[in-house]
Order: sequence, then structure tokens, then C-alpha cells
Amino acid sequence: MTNTPSFQTDALIAEDIDAYLDAHQHKSLLRFITCGSVDDGKSTLIGRLLYDSKMIFEDQLAALESDSAKHGTQGDQIDFALLVDGLAAEREQGITIDVAYRFFTTEKRKFIVADTPGHEQYTRNMVTGASTADLAVILIDARKGVLQQTRRHSYLVHLLGIRHLVLAVNKMDLVGYDQATFDAIVADYAAFAAEVGIESFTAIPISGFKGDNITLAPSAQTPWYDGPSLIHHLETVEVANTAAQERAFRMPVQWVNRPNLDFRGFAGQIASGTIRPGDPVRIVPAGKTSTVKSISTFDGDLEEAVAGQSVTLTLADEVDCSRGDVIAAAGDPPEASDHFRATIVWMDETAMKPGRGYWLKIGSQMVTATIQPPEYEIDVNSLDRLAAKTLDLNAIGVAEFSTDRPIVFEPYASSRQLGGFILIDKFTNATVGAGMIEFALRRAQNVHWQPTTITREDHANLKNQKPRVLWFTGLSGSGKSTIANEVEKQLALMNRHTFLLDGDNVRHGLNKDLGFTETDRIENIRRIGEVAKLMADAGLIVLTAFISPFRAERQMVRSMLPEGEFIEIFVDTPLEVAEQRDVKGLYKKARSGELKNFTGIDSPYEPPEAPEIRVNTVDMTPQEAAEYIISQIMPLK
Repeated sequence: MTNTPSFQTDALIAEDIDAYLDAHQHKSLLRFITCGSVDDGKSTLIGRLLYDSKMIFEDQLAALESDSAKHGTQGDQIDFALLVDGLAAEREQGITIDVAYRFFTTEKRKFIVADTPGHEQYTRNMVTGASTADLAVILIDARKGVLQQTRRHSYLVHLLGIRHLVLAVNKMDLVGYDQATFDAIVADYAAFAAEVGIESFTAIPISGFKGDNITLAPSAQTPWYDGPSLIHHLETVEVANTAAQERAFRMPVQWVNRPNLDFRGFAGQIASGTIRPGDPVRIVPAGKTSTVKSISTFDGDLEEAVAGQSVTLTLADEVDCSRGDVIAAAGDPPEASDHFRATIVWMDETAMKPGRGYWLKIGSQMVTATIQPPEYEIDVNSLDRLAAKTLDLNAIGVAEFSTDRPIVFEPYASSRQLGGFILIDKFTNATVGAGMIEFALRRAQNVHWQPTTITREDHANLKNQKPRVLWFTGLSGSGKSTIANEVEKQLALMNRHTFLLDGDNVRHGLNKDLGFTETDRIENIRRIGEVAKLMADAGLIVLTAFISPFRAERQMVRSMLPEGEFIEIFVDTPLEVAEQRDVKGLYKKARSGELKNFTGIDSPYEPPEAPEIRVNTVDMTPQEAAEYIISQIMPLK
């Protein structure tokens, strides 16, 4: 099979630059990644593609030749990998660490290629590069064959929904272009691919350094090969947008465009399908229906828009629609739910905290998500399912999670845009994980809020008071329970309806199944928060005395309640003073090693940054502290 070379200077550049630019603008775009084991030649291959496609300027070429002499690994030849390996650490070690993106073009198509790292500790970088790719080039060193990292990356690209795979058996020049070696590697990889569910792949014998079967196939060295060249395959493979246009219409709303009183449009990028004026649509999750009045763009109105285009839709009816909603085909809308099962890739140095609230961003939707302990962790080398209580950096696992309100979604296998999400730490704003929704849990559809006649306002009015949650936090021995008890006594004398939830008392019943690990502490506070919320709904003033060492969990409880009902009270006592008191002898046990995960000793305490009330028990007696707290929360109605 002989392919016409695509890397040619386009004659239109000289003849008609406007026509050339117009043709270039309308070329399809393919995003792909290169991945594989360490030193399989990923960067060299991309460098070769850039070089052969004439995407290197003269000064870059001169710099490349100079760098090749200093850092190159190819003797007196040009080291194409240096075009991509930009970090000093990469050049010194001859490996890829960060994800490097490069653009190049041929006469038939535009390309964005991501060079992803092969080392296991940089799995998160590889996942980042693969998240937007339509195709993956899996490189294998012909001398080494299929390795563990090859299997791991193949599994990951399959997990991330990349269905077009190229098996590029590289460095064929170092095995004498032996067909038997190539066939054996392909057979070995095919057996593994069948195990993980990879349905098809295209195998090509190449030499990134020599250029064999990159732009033309077969090369003079591989007359036995009758398949396409790498670039010919990249130019002709179907891109994602083509398939997306055939699916039902979906457009996540990114912005409500209201430039004046006479125009109200909904802007976003079409995730799938085709839309025309007059088409019926449904707003999800609200469920309201309307029809498309117009499709507006900067260049004017359109008669039709397809997946991948960014447009503004105007509707025939005044419907409630805002950022985060999805405009969908009226007869085939996506689901909305608040309980899911998902595969999660953990991307942060700090391990996942089951029970903690994270921001979950899916498309233009942003909600609070709480993750349950993983059902299992996946060993990406052996594909075994391992028991796990959490996920560490680069770990992949399956877990259930819930959100604070329903989100619009589709399974990741059907839609990356509505099935893929990221997790964000609420305090650092760091992206800590990425996930792929598998399905909504059945209980999300079967469990509903039951309306009641008597409201929380009615309960509060019956008690002639405003519900509050007085959240006492501080180290063990700070005096939380003593002060909370004193506050409740004084409130009782004022005929207020109260209830005190104490940390030790609750662990005798409701939370007797929990220990003192970080995960158990988070769940302990989550349960107390839910109980306190129910009591506040009943109109009570709830007092809670818990160490509650983590800011994230105190914030989680605050978010459960209406504005102004959560009062954080920091019982500010220095560690040395609390340890001197040591009424229960816990500090002594913690110091001797008998008691593990004790706050202040071998487990952290995160003091409140802006509590509503702060009391210092070094300078105040419990009675004085209680009087001060009551003076701060008045009036109680």
C-alpha cells in the first residue's frame, strides 16, 4: 500500500494566500497523544512529525542542531526529541515529565499532539493529556516488546474513552527491520488488548529516528508491510466531532447573554447533535420545553449548528435557564441525578478523604460532592481489583459519590462532556482528581423528599426562638463540653429549647462504629452535622461540643444550614495548657504511643480562620465564657 506524501508545500500559499487561509481554516482537527514506556521514542516521533511537516523555523532548526550537540542522544545526528522535551530535567535525563502540546498541519488535516510521560509517578500528567484526545499512539520499543507501562497506558487510554489506537512499533532500525519481531509484538499486544476490551487497533512498524513509515509506506526497509503510513492513518481516521454530530442534541449553557432588554440568549458549545431553528428542546434538569427561535454567532445567524460549534440559542418562550443547565433534544433528554458510581483518578499528593466535600465540576455545572470509601482500587499493571479505604496520588478506583443537588449527566462512555468531571479542593482550589461517571444509582430515582405541612418556620415560631447551631471546636481539654454545658444551663433559665450533642456521648451510640482515623473523623462530623440540621429544623438551639479538627468538615456543616444559623465558637486554648489539664489522661497515652491519631499530637488541628465567636479559657472561667457567648448570640428571636 503506497501512500501519497502529505508533507508538501501547498501551492496555494504562493498563488492565493486568502484561498489557502480559508482552506486551512476549514480543515478538520485531530487531537492525539503519544504514550508508552520510558524511552520508547515518543518525543523523537513528534519531533520527526514537526520536522517533516516543515513546522520548524530556521532559527529553531539552528537551535535544535546546537542542542543536539550538547544534550542529544543520537551522536552527530539531529535529536528530534529535543523539539518537545522542554524542561531542563527532561533534557538532562532524556525522558518526558510534563505534558508537551505541539501543533502541526498537513494539506488534509490539522493536528494537536500531546507528548505524555511514561513514568508511573506522572500518571496524572498522562491522564491530563489523554482527556481531550481522539486517538492514541502507543509506542513500543521493538527491542523490548510489550512492557508493564505499555499495558498501563493502553488501559488508561481505553478507560478515558479513546477508541482509535495506533500501535507504533518503534526503533525497527535497531532490530534490522525484522518482520518476525514485529509480528510477535503485535500478537502479544492483541492478546492483552482483548483482555481489557480494546476492540481494534492499527499496528505500524516505524523508525522515528530514520523516518520509516512515517510519511510514506512501505519504506524501502519494510517491503513486507502493506498498511498505511502513520501520517496517512492520522489524516483519514474519523474525528470525534463527526460521531458526536450523529447523537442527540446537547448544549451545556455557559452564559446567559442579555446585552439589552430585547435579547436573551443562551451561549455554549454544542456537545453533541445538530440543532436548527424550530427544533423542540428541553431545559434539563428543570424539564421546561420550548423551541429554538434562532442560532446566533458573531458572524450572524445560522440555519444549522453542529457538535463542536459555539453558538447562542434564543428560544421562543420565556423559560428559566441559567449557567449549568443543559439545553437538549426535547424527545431525548439526558438524565439528572445526585447519586452516582464513577471511576476516579486521584491526582493530588494528599490522599482522597472519603466523606469530605469537594467541588465537582462537570461541564459548566459546579456542585459539592461527597465521595464514599472506594469499592476497590485498580492495579493498572495487573488489572487486579484491590481493597482500599482511600486513593493516593496516581491511584485509580471505583467509588460512589453524592452531590448536594442533581446534575445533568450522561455516562462517560457516551459523552465525555457530560460524563467526565474534575474534583477541586475547596480550600486550596487545586484540582485533586478526575472522574468518569458510569451510571446513576437506582436509589437516586427512588428516594424523594416527602413534603410536610408543618415547616421549620412553624417549629421555630412554636418555640418563640430562632434555630441556631452553636458549634464549639477546640483541642481536647480546651473546655468545650464544660462551656457548652454552662451555655445550655443559662439558656434553659431563659426558657429556651435546646439540645447538647457532646462528642464522647455520641460515640456511645450513633457513632460507636467509628474510630479516630482521618476518614472516620470526617464521617463523625458529617453525621453530627446531619443530626444538628434535623434538630434545627425542629426549631431547637443545638449546641455541639466536638474537636472537629478539619476546617473542611466545619464548612460542610455550615453549608447544610441557612445563612446565619451556624455559629462557630472557637474555644482557643494553647496545646500546652490543654495538655497540662489532661483530665482524661489522653495526652499522656498519646505521648507514650498508646493512643494513635490524637489531635494535637500525631493528628492535625486546623483552627478556625474567622469564627463568629472566640473564647480564651486561659483568661476566662467557664461561666464568664458562657455569659460572653450568650451576649454575642442575642437576640434569640
